[in-house]
Amino acid sequence: KTDVPEELFAYLLERPEVFPGVTIERVFLREYPHREVGAHLFGTVGEVTREQLGEERYRGVGMGDRVGQSGIEAEYDRFLRGRNGATRVQVDALGNLSRELATRQPQQGRQLRLSVDLDVQRVGQEALASGTGQGAFAVLDVRNGQVMALGSQPSFDPNIFAKTIKASDYKRLTSDETGAPLTNRATQGGYPTGSTFKLITATAALESGLITPDTVLYDGGSLTVGDVVFNNAGGAAHGALALRTALTVSSDVFFYQLGRDMDGRGDGLALQRWARRLGLGRLTGIDLPAEQAGRVPTPRWRNQLFKKRLTDRPWSVGDNVNLSVGQGDVAVDPLQMAVAYATIANGGRVLRPRLGMRIEDTAGRALQQLEAPTARRLKIDPSFRLAILEGLRGAASAPGGTSTEVFAGFPIPVAGKTGTAEKGLGRADQSWYVALAPYPDPKYVVAVTDEAGGFGAETAAPMARRILAELFDVNEQRIVEGGGPSD
Repeated sequence: KTDVPEELFAYLLERPEVFPGVTIERVFLREYPHREVGAHLFGTVGEVTREQLGEERYRGVGMGDRVGQSGIEAEYDRFLRGRNGATRVQVDALGNLSRELATRQPQQGRQLRLSVDLDVQRVGQEALASGTGQGAFAVLDVRNGQVMALGSQPSFDPNIFAKTIKASDYKRLTSDETGAPLTNRATQGGYPTGSTFKLITATAALESGLITPDTVLYDGGSLTVGDVVFNNAGGAAHGALALRTALTVSSDVFFYQLGRDMDGRGDGLALQRWARRLGLGRLTGIDLPAEQAGRVPTPRWRNQLFKKRLTDRPWSVGDNVNLSVGQGDVAVDPLQMAVAYATIANGGRVLRPRLGMRIEDTAGRALQQLEAPTARRLKIDPSFRLAILEGLRGAASAPGGTSTEVFAGFPIPVAGKTGTAEKGLGRADQSWYVALAPYPDPKYVVAVTDEAGGFGAETAAPMARRILAELFDVNEQRIVEGGGPSD
């Protein structure tokens, strides 16, 4: 029995003659003092599986040993695990202990220094918990990809895995009825993104030569494609406008037109191509296991489903219209959105997010620096980048900006984009916000989503402000009241 109560330990220790077959040994177990804070990052440990014993990375591990099974614990298990102790003993013919022959002391694992700011992590999770209770956030340094915080809600206490987890606890942590707390929504949540996707659409339209930053399109409140009418959120009509203003007021009709026209231009894949280049629909490469790639829908993908009778229709131009505003079949997580926005902010470097900084000994002395992965580079016209950032800045500060009310009075200049993703009849809209700060030379990107939070300005944008306040030491202790035009 592991981790017995102190009174039982004392009782056995005082009565060795009554329990001759019982020995008492010290066993070292993981302890997670921050409990639900950072649980998906730190991960869990558990008994090595039979399949794992056949892998090279678990050489020297025996049945019953505990190894990292998720999160950082799994990714850096070879450094963190340590080495078991052992005692050789002599026994008589009946199996009774005669004497100890030799002892090998256990060897403590090494330490791993992370990039995470624990205060930002805690505040981010508190902000998420203030919403509907299901969502995720990611905070990156846009210059080097260091992860300042990465959280998922609902969370869990990893201490219950340090011992032998009960079947009832595991069922509760994986059940959809309880929100599947073990799921890391920040790297595994495939969501529609709503209007936060407009940064990708803008980049694709500019770089493919469809528009310039000053091309004027007319927004009359709706766009008819075939027999389908696509409307602006809230029924607004913005009139004639160019890219900067379209981002500021989040004109759906402006971007609907871009999605429609890119579908019929060249090979029709400019939007999908730039989405993937910016990091959507593919693994970011973060040093965490079980990351999901998500999906950027293409004609080929949908047409194959149609051939297999897994959907009711083939690809149509309406699919690209939906994709242009982050609706339809797109599936993206907050970490991917953070990478995409960071790419525009830093001038075209597609960062590979990282948590591990260096390996240390038990005294904190550096043993090995973990080098930053090489970033992919995209050639993005500086004037296009500037126009996009100016539009995002207007969205958080100009009259009519979709998050201007949320960031009123905030001392750090912010560029950001709201998003409201429709999820079907009878389901609440998903709230999104992606922020870059400080403007015009951003250092951090914050991406937040609440699965049932409604308009982006109502729920996700106030959460992002609270996280930014912690990042920049702004004295705010609560979530501001959300508000602003629909997006």
